Amino acid sequence: MIALVASPANASRRETGFSFVELLATLAIVALLASIAIPLAQTTVKRSKEMELRRALRDVRMAIDAYKRASTDGFIAVLPGQSGYPPSLTDLTAGVENAKVPGKKLYFLRRLPRDPFFADTTVPAADSWGVRSFDSPPDNPRTGDDVFDVYSTSTQLGLNGLAYKEW
Repeated sequence: MIALVASPANASRRETGFSFVELLATLAIVALLASIAIPLAQTTVKRSKEMELRRALRDVRMAIDAYKRASTDGFIAVLPGQSGYPPSLTDLTAGVENAKVPGKKLYFLRRLPRDPFFADTTVPAADSWGVRSFDSPPDNPRTGDDVFDVYSTSTQLGLNGLAYKEW
């Protein structure tokens, strides 16, 4: 019977661990993978926020249009000289008196979404948006007596190259 005995040279080589070259190669591979993964993760987060911004803008704008339609159809009392658009964003969730059915309210949103690119999360959702009045020009939006449109107040550029406030 032949006994396999490890030679002292092989035993000491196994106990020493990795060589310096092996550690450097491993470190280079990990650094390469990290340099690829981090920008990809950042782009994914930004794309997700952009989808949330698109959805929020669509929901708020549809609610503003529904409010205007309701005022045009006589469901909301409009005083002479008023545009028929909501006086504030909170009116979309707080509800307004139904002019055709006294005692009932009309609601246009369950909750007001916040601007996902607005940095301060303690600010109410209504204050996270830029608001454009009906009588202000589109290239220079101003607040006024009503809410005709909303926009993001972020100064960042989107992945498509357009500023978020222009969406």
